Amino acid sequence: MPIHRDAQHWCELVGARTPVDERERESIEKFLSLVPILTDPFNEHADLVHITASAIVVSDAGDKVALHMHKRLNMWLQPGGHIEAGETAAQGALREAEEEIGLPVRHESDGGVFVHVDVHAGPKGHTHLDLRYVVRAPDVAPAPAEGESQLVQWFSWDEAEAIADVGLLGGLRATKALLGIAPLSIRTYVRIELRGGVQQSGNAVARIRSASV
Repeated sequence: MPIHRDAQHWCELVGARTPVDERERESIEKFLSLVPILTDPFNEHADLVHITASAIVVSDAGDKVALHMHKRLNMWLQPGGHIEAGETAAQGALREAEEEIGLPVRHESDGGVFVHVDVHAGPKGHTHLDLRYVVRAPDVAPAPAEGESQLVQWFSWDEAEAIADVGLLGGLRATKALLGIAPLSIRTYVRIELRGGVQQSGNAVARIRSASV
């Protein structure tokens, strides 16, 4: 069976990436082994394994990143999801960011800037081959769409890295490298306090307090 045309394109792009960490190295290997055997890699209904798209939302000033508390997973994550029929991965990432973050986001350049790939388990036994893009947004209060998680927040890079799971952490670090954001010269520690019963979902909320030492 011949490889899907768009899948061939993505295998070339993903295969050319220099992984930011061991997690991404493994994700690249999985992506390159799985995508060529998928009948319709962008269709969530065609295979349990499929390509998804997400966005690392960076403020215009470059000093913050917007995350939302995922309603099902109860984790701070970047916006993202399935690619709809007729969409490119870049268009899907932008749409998901607009819906879930609620800000007028835009790509870094025409066609989008692909920055990271992560392979992880999705719901219902699915496996997501997630393509991450860098997008920009004004540093204003988020207004997520109705039905989306209403807990959306801007974080400094250090705060975001402190609460990120390993998959998101790689995406954040890849984005910082792409944008030329150097690590701080001073160490930062972050204390995370969990409080339950907040917002409609009743999920725990991580309140971040950071201090330089």
